[in-house]
Amino acid sequence: MKLLLIADGRSPITRRWLAMLQPLGHEVVLVSSYPCKAVEGVVRLHILPLAFADKGGSQAGEGPGGGIKKLVGAFRPLAQRIRHLLGPWMLAKHVNEYLAILEQEKPDLVHALRIPFEGMLASHTPPGIPVLVSTWGNDLTLHAPSTLRMSAMTRRALQRVDGLLSDTQRDAALALEWGFDAKKPALVVPGNGGIDLDEIFTITRGIERTEPPQVINPRGLRSYVRTDTFFKAVPLVLARRPDVQFACASQAGQVEAKRWVQQLGIEKNIRLLPFLSQPDLWREYARSQVSVSISTHDGTPNSLLEAMSLGCLPICGDIESIREWITDGENGLLVDPADPFALAGAILKALDNHEFQQKAGQKSLHLIRTQADLDSSREKVKEFYARFA
Repeated sequence: MKLLLIADGRSPITRRWLAMLQPLGHEVVLVSSYPCKAVEGVVRLHILPLAFADKGGSQAGEGPGGGIKKLVGAFRPLAQRIRHLLGPWMLAKHVNEYLAILEQEKPDLVHALRIPFEGMLASHTPPGIPVLVSTWGNDLTLHAPSTLRMSAMTRRALQRVDGLLSDTQRDAALALEWGFDAKKPALVVPGNGGIDLDEIFTITRGIERTEPPQVINPRGLRSYVRTDTFFKAVPLVLARRPDVQFACASQAGQVEAKRWVQQLGIEKNIRLLPFLSQPDLWREYARSQVSVSISTHDGTPNSLLEAMSLGCLPICGDIESIREWITDGENGLLVDPADPFALAGAILKALDNHEFQQKAGQKSLHLIRTQADLDSSREKVKEFYARFA
């Protein structure tokens, strides 16, 4: 089967999805919604930068880039608001390019990873070519209701598609409210295509938990992650446990992160790390006792599944999608994303109870094996794709 995938070619989630597909033998063409370098697992790469993607989008500033990217990164919430307001209107200039790609490639199936703005572009696919869309993270809870135009185009996308993939039961239900036909096929599967435990364990073999203990924040700076809550909790933890170290991925060189560290005087206890490859991030999970992800909107974060796989106890914002994976007090801890005192208390509770860490890790690993394993996820996707061939 010839598959045309519309996705962010930079994203580790996209690349893991492609790696998951490789054994299935499909001919995969990638239309990347962001400028990117060559991507393994595709026969051809087309670049269509959607909604300011060539300026870094609302997640700008996480890697090398010019002054515009740094400016966008410094005003991340405003940049996302502008993208919500203007992004849908800017899709029109790419529709003819997309239709030309379809004419050139003649795919058997189109699959868009994420609704804004990949699924919105895919909604222009002519009849006769089946279209699938995957909901990611906060497509339906944050982006869809943000503006009238975003709402309308989300609804159009979900009405056009022939099938839905989502990484949470919550989104599978929400999609029905946004126009997806309940009679059409739907599949709940990890957005990254599943966790390869053999690979993770091979790469992290021999790595032990650090002493003094380390807490990792893997999410970088995102508009829907309460970075302020995290940083405010750090001195509260250090007041009781001055030995604790904190590691923050994708925050090296970020003005906002440096400002928090300096204002709070926590330079000795915190490392602002650059963007980490997945293997390097796995190594940090293996060294860390606790992983903190305090989001207000989310699906099933890849970072959560990886932390769970490596026995790094997750502390997350108490939101519906996360409760599909974390039972508070059993295999992790859930807190109010706006409450730094609750977060600090949860971190201390986790660090002070090694038995809890061990039991939680065992329960999390069982969940990964039974609900997010790479091989079983691949088989589900194979069968799902076959319904549209």
